[in-house]
Amino acid sequence: MNAFVIHGSFGSPEENWFPWLKAELEKIGCPVFVPRFPTPEGQSLKAWLKAFEEYKAQVDENTVFAGHSLGPAFILSVLERLEKPVKACFFVAGFVGALGNPEFDAMNKSFAEKEVDWEKIRKNCGKFFVFYSGNDPFVPKEKAQKLGQMLGTKPILVKGAGHFNSKAGYARFPLLLEKIKTALLP
Repeated sequence: MNAFVIHGSFGSPEENWFPWLKAELEKIGCPVFVPRFPTPEGQSLKAWLKAFEEYKAQVDENTVFAGHSLGPAFILSVLERLEKPVKACFFVAGFVGALGNPEFDAMNKSFAEKEVDWEKIRKNCGKFFVFYSGNDPFVPKEKAQKLGQMLGTKPILVKGAGHFNSKAGYARFPLLLEKIKTALLP
């Protein structure tokens, strides 16, 4: 079993709940990869896929992905390209389509505003979890709900979580850890 934690636009592996989650999963013997992707300079789906190349060999049927913000859109593109399914995906403040924010929509366009093979994505993941907040300043709840609908899962509302980042008090995310542990253990 192994896990990937994927940051979003303007993000890095050292922020929010990512270091905490990595440490917690490593305590139970789960190798964790937290790739660094180019953002905001050089951010594009093509550039992120290139950065992910070195990790592809680590992805197998026992892999879980946890993505934040733009991270889920990137993970969807990874799932479209896999030859075998992964165990589970955890999408935090994820979305589909444009957000209605010109700055972010321009940066996210190659990830979020493209044709998506939902059938292949659903086949390439054993279980999906979508977490959203009703007071997210960047991702409207309707976008998370649409993502859940397309993945065939009921999104999980986390009240008052904002954008699930450090600014909103998310240096830790125990609910996410609990759900990942449940998915990892037989």
